[in-house]
Amino acid sequence: MGKPNQSTVTEFLLLGFSSDPKLELLLFLLVLLMYLVILLGNVVLIIATIFDSHLHTPMYFFLSNLSFLDICYTTSSVPLILDGFLTPKKTISFPVCAVQMFFSFAMGATECILLSMMAFDRYIAICHPLRYSVIMNKAVYVSMAAGSWIAGYIDSIVQTSLAMSIPFCEVTTIDHFVCEILAILKLACGDISINVISMVISNMIYIAVPVLFIFVSYVFIIFNIWKLPSAEGKHKALSTCSAHLTVVIIFYGTIFFMYKKPKSQDSLRIDKQDVVDKLISLFYGVVSPMLNPLIYSLRNKEVKTALKYMMSKKLFNA
Repeated sequence: MGKPNQSTVTEFLLLGFSSDPKLELLLFLLVLLMYLVILLGNVVLIIATIFDSHLHTPMYFFLSNLSFLDICYTTSSVPLILDGFLTPKKTISFPVCAVQMFFSFAMGATECILLSMMAFDRYIAICHPLRYSVIMNKAVYVSMAAGSWIAGYIDSIVQTSLAMSIPFCEVTTIDHFVCEILAILKLACGDISINVISMVISNMIYIAVPVLFIFVSYVFIIFNIWKLPSAEGKHKALSTCSAHLTVVIIFYGTIFFMYKKPKSQDSLRIDKQDVVDKLISLFYGVVSPMLNPLIYSLRNKEVKTALKYMMSKKLFNA
């Protein structure tokens, strides 16, 4: 049988998450609630880091970047997800699909680099505390954050351009609720070897290298913490890293499970596997960003103190 004819694509059809209206409605309410928590939690963290002078440090500057990134990332996809729950089969124009994919991919790549920069900050703070203010001066940590954003956008420009320029077949139905790059590549009607090679290189640069960098940083951090004489000093040092390490585990754990897990060879399990893939994507795109502000606010005394001060000041002024 010959290959389907290639065609000029003007729009795609998103199949959504499920054909069950009750499940779609339940997911709509859950995702909407989580999105509101994401917006509220991250906005509050950003405000706290801006207006509390005690949080004007590299660590909280990176945290405010992470919060802003999570807001941008979820806003690039959640409205489309919510709309898809109300209309299970939704058409999306080619340009809108490309824009949504671009921003989602850019935010994900940026977070990969930003988390490694945050690990480096913790490494300097714990392993070289006397030189911390010299090494992590404002010019350095602002450049590190800016570099993370620039690197993420560069990767997204490359990957999105390659993905949206592939020859598409006549069937342009995306078995997903957003324009996810791997789902788009499944619609190719020609050779996508350049896309595969590019994705492999991207994964090495934006996933493997940052993970290795974070791992090495924490090896030195744990070694230095172990050498501290007092249990109180060890606990204090660990507490400054625990929130970041928790976010790293959730973020990269979801990525590896989503992109690296083995695919089933049993055709009878394909539909079930597709549902699992969508659930993982939903967790990565909504649940993980929702957990970040909760983790940093619940596990960080300085953030909790700043939030309590903001609340008491607001109530007092009211």
